[in-house]
Amino acid sequence: MRDLEVFKAFEKSQQPCFKHTTYFEIYEHLFLAYRNQPITFVEVGILDGGSLFMWREYFGPQARIIGIDLNPEAKKWEQHGFEIFIGSQSDPEFWDEFLRHVEPIDILLDDGGHTYKQQIVTVECLINSISDGGLLIVEDCHTSYMSGFGDQAMSFMKYAKTWIDKINSRFGRFDAARQQKDRRVWSIEFYESIVAFRVNRNGSMAPSQPIRNRKPVSPAKDYRHEDGDDLGQESERVSKLLSSAFSIY
Repeated sequence: MRDLEVFKAFEKSQQPCFKHTTYFEIYEHLFLAYRNQPITFVEVGILDGGSLFMWREYFGPQARIIGIDLNPEAKKWEQHGFEIFIGSQSDPEFWDEFLRHVEPIDILLDDGGHTYKQQIVTVECLINSISDGGLLIVEDCHTSYMSGFGDQAMSFMKYAKTWIDKINSRFGRFDAARQQKDRRVWSIEFYESIVAFRVNRNGSMAPSQPIRNRKPVSPAKDYRHEDGDDLGQESERVSKLLSSAFSIY
């Protein structure tokens, strides 16, 4: 961890900054390609201001670093060259006003209040404003498994898992009634406590069709149905594997 550039930026920050140790490798994986590029980076949740300095150190002088917080005192960080917006991430009208000043966004990192409503509203209001090839990242998603952050029937992780079904329901052989029209997100990456939504508009809109590089002269027999995969007669070992595969603990 200590040899990662993002961790070095964390240690170098001029102000207090709070992160989880497992996040740094994820940050490096997601953000490395954006270093020293003229990007717009937005972080929801400023707290003591340390992360603003961390991201400026990590991304370099070409990056536009923007912070969002509910606390009006966060405006003091503007004197250090950051852009600061004060408002509620659970308020779509705040996002409408914000996007009049900031769009498109290359990376948005949600480290705000971590309630399900805040997280979901942020994604729904901002995903269309993420640049092509950009990322919207929600962290501290472990709150979906904790009390005090909203109705767990509508937790953020349940919302994120719905996107898996949306993405896979674009499959071309599904009939028109089943094909997904929502193509705002190309892919989702899940990490411990972090969900990353990746935008690739051409990829999202690409038609899903079977294709061959060439027609086989002597087609091979398709043996997939010769496996003997009779779910009613699986071995004890297979039964245990399937059982453990669907067990969280």
